[in-house]
Amino acid sequence: MPSNSAALDEVRHLAARCERCELYRCGTQTVFGAGDVPADVMLVGEQPGDQEDRKGQPFVGPAGRVLDEGLERAGLASRRLYATNAVKHFRWEPRGKRRIHKTPGVEHVRACHAWLVEELRLVEPTVLVLMGATAVGSMSRHHRVMRDRGQLLDLDGQPTVITVHPSSVLRSRERGAAMEAFVGDLEVVAAQLPELTRARR
Repeated sequence: MPSNSAALDEVRHLAARCERCELYRCGTQTVFGAGDVPADVMLVGEQPGDQEDRKGQPFVGPAGRVLDEGLERAGLASRRLYATNAVKHFRWEPRGKRRIHKTPGVEHVRACHAWLVEELRLVEPTVLVLMGATAVGSMSRHHRVMRDRGQLLDLDGQPTVITVHPSSVLRSRERGAAMEAFVGDLEVVAAQLPELTRARR
């Protein structure tokens, strides 16, 4: 049998040709997840942004820099990490020469859900981190970002922490406080990892 990493490469290859919704027509390419397999932490965001769409990698734009800083400050940067999005194509609308982010619809999340489920199965994260409302909605109908953020939750047996999407930190009028809160949520992940890792052995 192929390793999880090889199996994930096969899924990535299939996702590259995905036409389950109309977003494949406007996105430059499918932006699949990337990182360590297996992973200590699997991070799920909303959808690729403009730079991610052009480069074919998740979290390489401004929000990715916020995420990297948050992971570093929380003590997670050295852990095995896998990052992906609930929706694999960039949904956007033109504004002059710029491509402006447009929130994915429920139909786009549903179309991509099978890819996310396969990633979760093969990455086997110790902790799942859902960042933002789209990511939360892709995995649960019963949780909300601001109500449930920063808590260790159990989603069908998968230890999970909810937080905001790092792009919300960039949009915040109180960016410093927003960043501190984001780091605080990630610190919950860092604090729980040792015990959860021992429990899996």
